[in-house]
Order: sequence, then structure tokens, then C-alpha cells
Amino acid sequence: MPGGGKVETPSPVSSELVNQRLVMMQARSSYVTLAIVSLISIFALSGSFMFAHDSLGGGSSPDPALEEQPHVAYLSYPSKLGYPLQVSQAHEHETSQQLSSNSESLGEKRSTNETDRFDAAILDVSTSGSLEDNQRMMISAELLPNSSSSSSSSSRRRPPGCDPITAKLKVFMYDLPSEFHYGMIAPDAFPAGKPIWPKNSSDIPSYPGGLYQQHSPEFWLTNDLVTSNMPDRQTPCTAFRVDSWQTADVIFVPFFASLSYNRYSSKPEFKRKNAQLQQEVERFLKNQPAWQASGGYDHVIVIHHPNSMDRMRHVLHHAMFVVADFGRYSSHVANINKDIVAPYKHVIPSFHDDHSSFDDRTTLLFFQGAIVRKEGGIIRQKLYEVLKQEPGIHFEAGNTQRDGFRSATQGMRASKFCLHLAGDTPSSNRLFDAIASHCVPVIISDDLELPFEEELDYTRFCLFVKAKDALQKGFVVQLLQSVDRTEWTQMWNTLQQVHLHFTYQHPSQPNDAVNMVWKSISRKVPSIKFFLHKQNRFVRLKKTPTSFLAQQS
Repeated sequence: MPGGGKVETPSPVSSELVNQRLVMMQARSSYVTLAIVSLISIFALSGSFMFAHDSLGGGSSPDPALEEQPHVAYLSYPSKLGYPLQVSQAHEHETSQQLSSNSESLGEKRSTNETDRFDAAILDVSTSGSLEDNQRMMISAELLPNSSSSSSSSSRRRPPGCDPITAKLKVFMYDLPSEFHYGMIAPDAFPAGKPIWPKNSSDIPSYPGGLYQQHSPEFWLTNDLVTSNMPDRQTPCTAFRVDSWQTADVIFVPFFASLSYNRYSSKPEFKRKNAQLQQEVERFLKNQPAWQASGGYDHVIVIHHPNSMDRMRHVLHHAMFVVADFGRYSSHVANINKDIVAPYKHVIPSFHDDHSSFDDRTTLLFFQGAIVRKEGGIIRQKLYEVLKQEPGIHFEAGNTQRDGFRSATQGMRASKFCLHLAGDTPSSNRLFDAIASHCVPVIISDDLELPFEEELDYTRFCLFVKAKDALQKGFVVQLLQSVDRTEWTQMWNTLQQVHLHFTYQHPSQPNDAVNMVWKSISRKVPSIKFFLHKQNRFVRLKKTPTSFLAQQS
């Protein structure tokens, strides 16, 4: 080499050291990879993988088709508030049949009082196998934002049933004698002097049929409440029955006022019985410490039939009433600010497996019922004269016999639109029969208050017409003909989605009519508490001896 330099060959020892270091680095890399994989496995086993995945910001979905899907899946639901729908365990099983091809698993998380911003959330959990090979993941409410709990969801998972911790509403129910509720239906099963309430769900008697059914919310709410703390309850609930009125949000009065009117007022020899029961309820309540403490403002009384509790509702008007509408009440007795509007129970059967289309429903507009009515229902006669000769319109008088129900069911299911007119009061069961039949309601009732309208946008599945416009020749027909196939199909689809909200059943399911009524009641609770707290500011002063106040003045 030039310059006389000596060429140095690499030392074998140095090369060996380098190789050893490379091996050690590879081993460390393997250990790190193994540690990460183990950590991910731990997260997955603890039910927290989805949250860990989000926080690390990495990884890829096992199914690329699901990679861009949001975690919270809001079902198509016409809600002004945008709440996700709750899904019951029974409905989850049905849903899994439809979603198995996508390899998705849905989990329900129910809201707690601390996280009342959510009614529920359905979280999509991507899976690499079939639904049979993968368990449904229940994401507990403790893992919602702002939760202080550090426990895993699996350790916080609760058994199915009515949970007093997650229930929105704590309700105390008076132990009224059976003659005020179930004894009206089954006096032999609930005689005087015997246990007041059913021992289990199977002991609950069936409510009378026919038109009695339409004003039966009192029955369904009582059923839901009386079974809420039974050990065999398997379905979730919104309202839970508590043992002390001091710990309750509201106090429920289990008087079947509508059934009392229907059963005892139709025959002269029984009219006195209805009045007597009302008087006894009023006397009972006025002697209760809970009523005396609040003046009745936190009490709930169901008076769904417009003539129910007619003798005593003006005396008990501080209570929260559950009504069908406000047509027969003065505003100081009942109003939308303090009371709840509950849907009628539809008497026409639900239209399951409805595969009809715009073309299949050949009748443009359907109405079958009493045409001559009094008070607000005078519009029926006037509109009949306007529409009776129009093509594609079925406008006829009906009856409440079995053949009348059958023909109404067939007619509604074959019609694009169904007419809801004011009767003796602004509401009627016909609206809810139309919803159950997926027949788009056309509502002509200017003073109508609708159930759950703080949550539901009725314009998504109903048409509204002012009475003065409807009486103009050709107005209604032109309006209906302006709704094309696409718009009608959207409303028809929405009717199928909201149908559950107007369905009374036992056991109740999330977002059915029973559940929705309890939620409406729960939304009134803050204003009731605000009023009572403010009213009680000077309670101590009222207890101060009059002589002392006189001396101070």
C-alpha cells in the first residue's frame, strides 16, 4: 500500500461481537413484539380491547369492510334529540340473524344516572369469526366518558333484568287494595283481605278486550312496576319500584281509573261504584305522609279515558296525570307542562312481516268510524261531504264489532294514507291503529297533543293538515297526490321503525310504549324537584311559634 502503510484485516473476534449484538437486538425486538401482543390479548380478554385500540391509535380491522364504521351505530330513528335506540336482549337475538353475514356483534349499554346524557348506545365490535364463535360484548356504563371507574367492563357486567342502579326512575307505589286495580279484572283471584299484588308475572290477569283495551296504559304501567323487583324479571326496565317514598323520584297511584269508568259507569246500578272508588282514593291520598309532604306534585295518576276520575281530578290536580289528550280538562287541572300524553293501545293487530309497496296499497285514503260526532268531531261530517265522491278514497261509517275490526284492519293495510280526525276530543285510537298498520297518518286535529313529541319528529311519518284547509274542495286529494313513491316509501319505512314506541306489552322492552311513558315521566322530575325545593325554603319559618314572630315584628 502506498506510504508503506500496513493493511489491517478485520479481527475475527470483532466480527463475532457484532454478530452477537445483532442477535441480542433481534431478541429484544422479539420480546417487545411479544409483550405488545400479550398486552393486546389482555385487553381483549378483559373486554376493553376496543378502547385500548382507540387510545393507541393503531392496528387494522380484521374486516376491511368494517374499518371505517363508527363505534356508535345510530339506527334510523326520527328523534329530535338524536338518542341512539336501546336494543333488548330478545331483539338482539333477532338482529344477530340479520347481521351474521357481516360478522358484527352488537352490545347494548344502558345509561346510569351519572351518564344520563345517553339513553343507550349500540357499539359495533368487529369480529373475525361467525356470531356463533364470538360472544356479544356488553360495554358497561362505567366505561362511558367521565366515568371514574377503573374496573373492566366484564367485572361490572350485571345480570339481565330490571336493575335498580341503572333504572332512570325510582318509583314508590301505594299498596291500594285490589278492588282499585287487579280486583276489577279478576275479583276471584284478588279477593278482599288477600295479598294485594301478584306473586309472579304469571299471576297477572288479562285485561278486558275490545275497546276497553285502548285506554289501558294504567294496566301496563302497573304490570311493569309490580314486576320490576321480582327475582324472575329478565328484561331491563326504566322504572324500578322502591320500598320507601322518601327515596323515590315519583309516587305511583295504582288506580285503574279508566277501567273503573268503563266497567261501572255503563250500567246505572254500578255508577255509584265508580264515584265511590274515586272518593276513597282521594281520601286515602290526603292522609298519606308523601302527599302531605309534597302537596301531591310528585304523584302520578293515570286518567287516560277522558271521563275517568271525573269526580276528583279537580281536587287532585297537583298530581302528574297520564292522559290521552287535554280536550276535556281545564288548563289548571291538566296541561302539557305538568302532565304526560300517552298513546292509546291500538286495537288493530300489528302488521308483522309487512312487505307491501306503494303500488300494492291501492286505496289512496282510508277512514272507517263514526262520522257524526259532537264537539270537536263536527269536522268529520263536513269532511265526509267534501271527500265522499273523490276517487281512491274510502270514507265510511264503521262499527266496533268483530267484523268492524276485521274490515278496518284489511282496509288500513291496503291503503297508502289513513285519516285521523278529531272526535269528541282531539285524539282517537285511529292514529295508533294507522301506525300499527304502517299506513301513513293524515292528521286533521288542530288541538291535538301527541305522545313523546319531545323525542319524536312526527313529520317524518305523518302528514298534518289544518281543519280550515282540509275543508277546501280538492285540497286533501292534491296534497296526497303530491307525495311520490320515494317520499311515501321513506315514511312507510319510518312507521315500521317507530311502531315499537306505540306498542304496550308485558314484559316491557326498551323503547316500547311502557318504556317511553316512564321516560316522559322521568323528564318531568327535575322541574318537580326544583319547584318543591323552592317551595320548601321557608318551611322552618312556618314552624316557628307565632308568638316569637310577633315579638320580632
